Amino acid sequence: MPGPTPPESEGFIVWLEGLPGAGKTTLSSEVGARLKEAGWKVEVLDGDEVRRMFSPELGFTRKDRELHARRVSYVSRMLARNGVAVLVAMITPYETSRQAARAEVGTTRFTEVWLRCPLEVCQRRDPKGIYRQTEQGLVKRMTGVDDPFEEPLNPDLVLDTSSEPAATSAQKLYDHLTQSGQLVHAQ
Repeated sequence: MPGPTPPESEGFIVWLEGLPGAGKTTLSSEVGARLKEAGWKVEVLDGDEVRRMFSPELGFTRKDRELHARRVSYVSRMLARNGVAVLVAMITPYETSRQAARAEVGTTRFTEVWLRCPLEVCQRRDPKGIYRQTEQGLVKRMTGVDDPFEEPLNPDLVLDTSSEPAATSAQKLYDHLTQSGQLVHAQ
């Protein structure tokens, strides 16, 4: 049976949000590889990498974080409009930023995915050492520690990345994209 195939003209956006260390980069890489295998053009926009290129002048105030999210949602929309499957892996701590991204893109080609993972688990993982740096006083305005992460109000999918392997979460996301019509099955 043939797998999902990309449409000729329009891509879509998967916006993965959660605390630092929740697994956004890992999950976007796994799902991106599956989409490429199915024939999609794929771009992963990792929040840290994109910030260095698009927003190096911005700090981590609420205003700066929201401006950064607007820039990423704009670029995502441009890519999706040109047939690219865009996976955004970005903390996106504020509900206003998530709503603005959905409004920028439109609701039919946008999937909001919350990677729910308790702070304690993220701190144990600490893949970039950022929590350790926060404890040492080297990092201020750390999301989930001294800056809020607002729980998403209406995500399209919630994945508990603290209790399941990344491959399981990736399969759940891929299945959701298929079932929601983001991926078009070949006839």
